[in-house]
Amino acid sequence: MLESSKIYLDYNATTPVDKRVLDGMLPFFTENFANPHSDHAFGWDAGEALENARMQVGSLINARSSEITFTSGATEAANLALFGYARENISKGKHIISCRTEHKAILETLNALENDGFEIEFAEVNTEGILSLEDLQSLMRPDTIMVVLMLANNETGVIQDIRAISKLVHENASVLMSDITQAVGKMEVDVKSLGIDMAIFSSHKIYGPKGAGALFASSRIALSGYLFGGNQEKRIRPGTVNVPAMVGFGIAAEVAKNELQKTSEEMLALRVYFEEQLEGLEDVQINAKYQNRLPNTISFSVHDIDGDALYRRMNRIAISRGSACTSNTVEASHVLQAMGFREELALATYRLSLGKDTTRQQLNQAFEHIQNAISSIKSTSMV
Repeated sequence: MLESSKIYLDYNATTPVDKRVLDGMLPFFTENFANPHSDHAFGWDAGEALENARMQVGSLINARSSEITFTSGATEAANLALFGYARENISKGKHIISCRTEHKAILETLNALENDGFEIEFAEVNTEGILSLEDLQSLMRPDTIMVVLMLANNETGVIQDIRAISKLVHENASVLMSDITQAVGKMEVDVKSLGIDMAIFSSHKIYGPKGAGALFASSRIALSGYLFGGNQEKRIRPGTVNVPAMVGFGIAAEVAKNELQKTSEEMLALRVYFEEQLEGLEDVQINAKYQNRLPNTISFSVHDIDGDALYRRMNRIAISRGSACTSNTVEASHVLQAMGFREELALATYRLSLGKDTTRQQLNQAFEHIQNAISSIKSTSMV
């Protein structure tokens, strides 16, 4: 638990479990503990709870429950989707298109597919992180079996025009797989309306438990399994399902759907308020300021400063340098590099992400801390 003097502003990395979610999960540890695939009354009850959770998760993104496969998280879901679809459709081609601003869970899986003989190409983004539709179109080929592009970026919050992208992809007889992990719970995500064929997302980004995720695959999509065991999760992901976690995921999804408008409006108001403060500081820039972004995400850079020293000085606020999965390294963010940031500026770029519990008072304190840290570093460098 963070000390009271510290402020958590890293909700894109993970969220606390909502008490309503926790309360709903607890009986499935000690009372309704049966294996959901056991053929008796206890198992039937657990199985019913599991299918109810599947329906709740599907409803959040306008998918049928039969199109939802439970996983341990978005990373596993990405592996199942990418390997499953590529291997199932290898007779149609080996060409896959993606983008270098994707999450490492996607990029590393694509790298593994490349080692298996698939050809991976990357569409370019501009300095704001927006994908070029013209570049994407130029990369499309008759043997392009899949295009893999995230809906909203985890570092900058930039939202891609997935509807236009999916139209282009489908016109070229391919399919679209999208990482919607950061988007769900912060904006409306309708996979049918957006034209997404496969999607991945996680429970712990929407105030559910860690270790729970989902793969959406449209009913017209066939996947090859590469994990072997029982018949669970349509043989795509065999093994005894973590019922308490999936029940929690379901409750979190239902809460997120019901409270989406209120939550997103409140976070957007706070984001605008904080960005106005940041813009008053010398040498600070808001990245992708005029682009369509997630309501809770701020990426800001500080010019002409030692980014590592500043990050250590801002030790009272929990923020991120690059994505959470690479924050223990000192390398410049691959997302920012793809956007054309020079290394010095990329290393002085920070992601601040708001949550349901964020208050204006916390933001005022965070701003004061950031302001003092910048002033301290710059005054020291002038001595």
